[in-house]
Amino acid sequence: MDEPLGALDKKLREQMQYEITRLHKSIGFTVIYVTHDQTEALSMSDRIAVFNGGMVQQCAKPAELYERPRNAFVADFIGENNFIEGEVVSSDESLVTVRLPGGETARANAADGVQNVKRARISIRPEKFFFLPTDHPYDNEVTAEFVTRHYVGDFIRYYFRLPDESEINVKILNDSAAPDFSDGHKARLVWQTKDCFAYPLASE
Repeated sequence: MDEPLGALDKKLREQMQYEITRLHKSIGFTVIYVTHDQTEALSMSDRIAVFNGGMVQQCAKPAELYERPRNAFVADFIGENNFIEGEVVSSDESLVTVRLPGGETARANAADGVQNVKRARISIRPEKFFFLPTDHPYDNEVTAEFVTRHYVGDFIRYYFRLPDESEINVKILNDSAAPDFSDGHKARLVWQTKDCFAYPLASE
């Protein structure tokens, strides 16, 4: 199937995604499905292949592809991601310590090749951040300046700026834990090492 639902509105497209998935499971036929809609790919697929320049970058189950992208292209292509550049301080086979623009250090899972470079960029999904104080466990933290927030309905999107002018966006469920910040407020953002990956910079 090549973009079969591209012309449908959002509600009808979601209904048809369910119907195709239901038919696939009940009849047992094989489907090769081509789409540029990432949500569609993640929700309907048993396995997803991500291509770049005609080459397969990663082929995996949706959860593995989203939670453990093999390289920076896949991390950037599938879903939303924040990338923070920094200096590699130390590394081993599985983890890398990176000094961030504000001077803090963060531990991240090591992608291929990152142990051999001086600079890397770490990736963290917007929904993996939390604000201090929090009851959520965390290993890493960074100070960032609040820029603005967007009310989306079921969640609130916050935008922050780091000392090197790069931006971070954070997604928080729209509940009593979603804070209000004033312009220029310095917030402490925290996340877990297991949700963070370090990739070699393309220029290295």
